[in-house]
Amino acid sequence: MLDATTRSGGTATASPRASTAELAVAASPATTASPVVPTRFAARCTRVLLSPWSRLSLLVTLLAGGACAVLLFEPQRLLTEGWPPQLGGAAAAVVFAVVYGVCTVAFVPRPLLNLAAGALFGSQLGTGTALAGTVLGAGIAFCLGRALGQDALRPLLRGRWLKAVDGQLSRHGFRSMLALRLFPGVPFWAANYCASFSRMGLLPFLLATGLGSIPNTAAYAVAGARASTPTSPAFLIALACIAVPALVGVVVAWRKRHQLRRL
Repeated sequence: MLDATTRSGGTATASPRASTAELAVAASPATTASPVVPTRFAARCTRVLLSPWSRLSLLVTLLAGGACAVLLFEPQRLLTEGWPPQLGGAAAAVVFAVVYGVCTVAFVPRPLLNLAAGALFGSQLGTGTALAGTVLGAGIAFCLGRALGQDALRPLLRGRWLKAVDGQLSRHGFRSMLALRLFPGVPFWAANYCASFSRMGLLPFLLATGLGSIPNTAAYAVAGARASTPTSPAFLIALACIAVPALVGVVVAWRKRHQLRRL
């Protein structure tokens, strides 16, 4: 065994074991402290990027980009120029349903898309294609709003009217959304995002959207399919089915105006 120090001519020399331990202790802070700063910086950046307001900003950016894309590409040209001739049958219906859903997220009016579906695919297939696109677009908007906007906007629900809407959708989501889809008045995109910011579930939202959109969607699809014969009974009935729910919605809103003012 070697002593800790060996004295020779008044000088002290450290043993090999002590020298190794001292070097390890001296080197350890330099080696362990270096990855701490990058780790903390990465964690801070992650918190900022995943914060509620950052996600809300991303949602606004995506929606603004979609609206600009619609203005540039003008999907309403489908009504005048027709569907690409290389697409036909079931493939064309599937592609149109996907395009329909994406366009509704980008604020394209559904009546225009429903008319295009009827004009391109006829009454029956056009109605089914438009309904599939309606549910798809509503689901995309709901998931975007729930993932990117709910955490930031829910603390802002302080007004009585906003709290009443949030409570109605949270407690009676299915029947409330069904009424909104049956009686037009609230824009499609506004109903989607209001539901996503509430505590309403995805499945009741999609079921209410699919069922409630059938009458209005079918009426527009039939009108688009029979647009070449505007005096035909089918076209006139379709117009009546479009006008009557709108009129009923106006009457109900007029009768409930006093209750709305109290909120």
